[in-house]
This record gives sequence, C-alpha cells and structure tokens, in this order.
Amino acid sequence: MRYKRTIYFGLTSILCMFLIVGCGSLSDKNQSSYQLKSKQITKKPGARDSVVNELYQQHQEWQGVRYHLGGMNKSGIDCSAFVQLTYKSRLGIHLPRTARQQSRLGTTIRKHQLEPGDLVFFRTGPTSKHVGIYLEKNKFLHASQRKGVTISRLDNVYWQSKYWKSVRP
Repeated sequence: MRYKRTIYFGLTSILCMFLIVGCGSLSDKNQSSYQLKSKQITKKPGARDSVVNELYQQHQEWQGVRYHLGGMNKSGIDCSAFVQLTYKSRLGIHLPRTARQQSRLGTTIRKHQLEPGDLVFFRTGPTSKHVGIYLEKNKFLHASQRKGVTISRLDNVYWQSKYWKSVRP
C-alpha cells in the first residue's frame, strides 16, 4: 500500500508541476540552436499591412481551437506552439518551441513601440509565461487557456496586470 501511495504522490506532483509552469514550461535545451535572422518583418513598404492580414487570416483559420498544454495542432494547442506555428507558416520565420525560449530572442521593445508581428509576453504565475503576437490597435493574437485561439486587448485588466515585456524577433 505504501508503494502505491508513493507512486500516486509522484504522479500527482508531476501533474501539478506541469499545471503550475504553464505554456513556457517545456525544456529550454537547444536554445542556442535557434538563431533568428535579424529581419524586421514590418520595415518594407506595405509589409505592415501584409503582416496584419496574415495574422488575421491565421486567426480566422484557428479561431476557437482549444488550448492544450503541449498541443501542437487543431485538436489542441498551447500559446508558444501557436506562436511558433504562426511565425513559420505565415511569416516564414522559425522560432523556438517554448515561451521562455521565445522571450530570449530579438530585441526587447517598449509597449508603445509595438508593431504587427512583435511578441508580447505575460507572467501568468510564479514560473509560467504566456506569449502572443501583436496585431494592431492594442490587440494581440494568442492561444488562451479559457477561450482557445482568440484576439485579446493589451489594455484588458487581466492582461494589463500580467504584462511582462515585448520582443521584436
């Protein structure tokens, strides 16, 4: 009986750990293997509108797909996988898998400097991070735990209180 209790406690502890650390919890190994081209996606004339259009099309295609920690497809996806997939399929840029790894890329920028395609990061718990992609007019695209893939506002009380930083890959 004691052996079964130990196994149960161990499995419960592991499950709780995954729930606590959230979206950016997957391994950070291979961090150094990701190197972004220092390509700013909104610098060319007309590129800003193109990025915004691609992101809205991605939203249309994925809207409502439920959140699933570790998920990477339309049956369930987490925030960092959604950002990784969106960047690759819509913008042709390869990003690492986790929010933590993604937060270490590019140049940190101030909130008032945000341009379409910039990454916005949030601290949603003691060790968990959340990531989304800035659209325009204070809106960002992300995979929400409550609503699935959706568009939210940076000035929403919840997101405003959890805002951590913004990065331009």
